[in-house]
Amino acid sequence: MKPFVLIATRPEDDVAYTEKESVLSFTGLDEGDLIWARLDRDPYPELAAADISGIILGGSPFTVSDPEQTKSEAEKRAEKEIFRVLDQVIAEDIPFFGACYGIGTLGTHQGAVIDRTYGEPLGAIDVTLTADGRQDPLIQEAGLAESFVGLVGHKEAVHTLPDHATLLATGNASPVQMFRVGTRQYATQFHPELDIPSIIDRARAYRDHGYFSPDEMEDIFAALESVEADEPPKLLRAFATLFAR
Repeated sequence: MKPFVLIATRPEDDVAYTEKESVLSFTGLDEGDLIWARLDRDPYPELAAADISGIILGGSPFTVSDPEQTKSEAEKRAEKEIFRVLDQVIAEDIPFFGACYGIGTLGTHQGAVIDRTYGEPLGAIDVTLTADGRQDPLIQEAGLAESFVGLVGHKEAVHTLPDHATLLATGNASPVQMFRVGTRQYATQFHPELDIPSIIDRARAYRDHGYFSPDEMEDIFAALESVEADEPPKLLRAFATLFAR
């Protein structure tokens, strides 16, 4: 099998490694089936479409809609590399799945308006498939329920999708929870790469990054521990299954 690529942009080694392990677990891929590309520090490897099965972009503390002058050099470098990768993804129709940071980067690349209007605090939300979502091949492969619980925690979100994008799933606070461009380029606002224990670990690592008030952290964690959010990770397994070659 040709490998998948996991693009990481998390500067913290421990968080980046945990994300990689999560993606391996949820996709069912072996370590040798995944090329780990950490774009916060290194250029994207020179890979042709024929060399890989697809690309997964993980989450990030980076925020595409922030003013350019406020971004670190690592963030600027990662964005530049991701947009270069997305040029290739769209031009060569490479299967792509972007989680969290993926909705901002793919959205921006494709002309969506990304801002803080529909940002969501850390927590669990109800996600509902649209009519197009119920007919989407990836969602059908995943066997997602028409309505399911997603895990969120984002400063920004899609405000407006371009006309050529297909809305696949929506939520109350943030209307665009999943979309597709082309036939196999996807992005989600919710986190399919996290379950309840891993989002709590992630939140502890980012407790001072402005996603929530630190003095409310334990209450938020207690509420999360009473939730089941086992549907979204099925998308990663489905992506690996559907596009492996």
